[in-house]
Amino acid sequence: MIEAAEQCARTALPELHDLTGLESLLGTWPADRHLFFADEEGGTPIAAAIAARPGPAAILIGPEGGFDADERALIRALPAAVPVSLGPRILRADTAAAAALSVWMAVAGDWVAK
Repeated sequence: MIEAAEQCARTALPELHDLTGLESLLGTWPADRHLFFADEEGGTPIAAAIAARPGPAAILIGPEGGFDADERALIRALPAAVPVSLGPRILRADTAAAAALSVWMAVAGDWVAK
């Protein structure tokens, strides 16, 4: 993590937490932080969702095989949760995370020429 932060000239290290269960994570989720979650049953296209909700946020990618119905209901019950679509293709979890972060960086302006 240190070497990656140095490589991209980041001045602060990201936080790395222990594994947390979904219920525990959602139970302590800050009300002022959006949670964009990749919902294979559909949602707002991710770029539009991110553009409409600037500010602190995180992206939740499900496990291989996707969220089950109970998990999806638990996530959707969170007021800060925003179901998003990553498009028509089914992506592996690691690919979905990279794709979602790439869209976020593009929409947030990280890849805009200065």
